[in-house]
Amino acid sequence: MSYKGTLVEESLRDNRIINGFKINKVRISSVEKPEDRWHLYEVEATPEQIDELATQLKPTGWYTHFWQGDDVVVVFPSKKFDIRYSDQSTWNDAIAYGESIGIPTEQLDFKIDEYEN
Repeated sequence: MSYKGTLVEESLRDNRIINGFKINKVRISSVEKPEDRWHLYEVEATPEQIDELATQLKPTGWYTHFWQGDDVVVVFPSKKFDIRYSDQSTWNDAIAYGESIGIPTEQLDFKIDEYEN
């Protein structure tokens, strides 16, 4: 079983973990100052890799999420949430936790590719 997601290299304690993922696309954000740019990896991940990410994210201000159809796994440092994209009432605990560790609400939108029911 494989999930899609995006890893931000700068969010990781050790960026070598990226080597274990199937990488589908790499892009760099277009911020003017090079030191503010993010390196974004669109990847596929197993549930085990997703679990490991909870220990590999830097401690504050970061999260990532992965999806398979309507099922979304939101990963914060040391914590994860399973939500349904189509049911925003399932998002509440993940959003509250993200806000509690300093992530702006507008960044907790859990975007995914379109899916088929």
